[in-house]
Amino acid sequence: MRELVKVILFTAVCGMFLGSVAVNTASAQNKLQEIKKRMDEHNKALTTLRAKVTMVKTNAQLGGDSDTQIGTVIYAKGKSREPLVRLDWEKPEESLAIKNGQYVMYRPKLKIAYIGTTKSAGEKGKAGSALAFMSMSKAELDVNYTIRLLGENETLKSGVQTWHLELLPKTKSSYKSAEIWVDPDGMPHQTKIIEMNNDTTTVLLTNLEKHVKLDGSAFQIKVPDGTKIQKS
Repeated sequence: MRELVKVILFTAVCGMFLGSVAVNTASAQNKLQEIKKRMDEHNKALTTLRAKVTMVKTNAQLGGDSDTQIGTVIYAKGKSREPLVRLDWEKPEESLAIKNGQYVMYRPKLKIAYIGTTKSAGEKGKAGSALAFMSMSKAELDVNYTIRLLGENETLKSGVQTWHLELLPKTKSSYKSAEIWVDPDGMPHQTKIIEMNNDTTTVLLTNLEKHVKLDGSAFQIKVPDGTKIQKS
């Protein structure tokens, strides 16, 4: 009789545990769907953006040595699927413009400009790639990534409360995974890209100004005469 009671109690405990796991899993999935919905709605509503940007590149092969760049970024929806983006870094002085699938990177001190397609940008387009998550629709996220909720109410250095998501590419990609930190309105404030060799690129946006007036010429980099042009 005692053994029967033990079996019944064990079965009941297992049932409660499995039921709790199922409820928690369903709750997490519902929350994830809500986050993606907010991101989608925010993406559709956002027309332009101006912000300060901090990019930290960490080299895992060199014991975690980091290189930090600070600058400004402007963003606008383009006529094509890809948005218009311009980044102006302070140190080293450098400008990057992405428009209609093309990029121009200008380094005034070196008097050199790199020109090519966003697909061939490689290392030069890291910050632009990180910012690309801002313009992805819910459908694009679902098609291209397996998404997992890593944390809630995480506070960034900027003081913004966020959800923390992990994105695992479903198809062959140049990087292993990505992480994004999204505010309650659905705006990604921070993005982290993890390379195949575990090097990382983290981009944080602060001092956000949404729906500001931006002229199309703001996304054009005028390269002075005498600049060496390198195409890729």
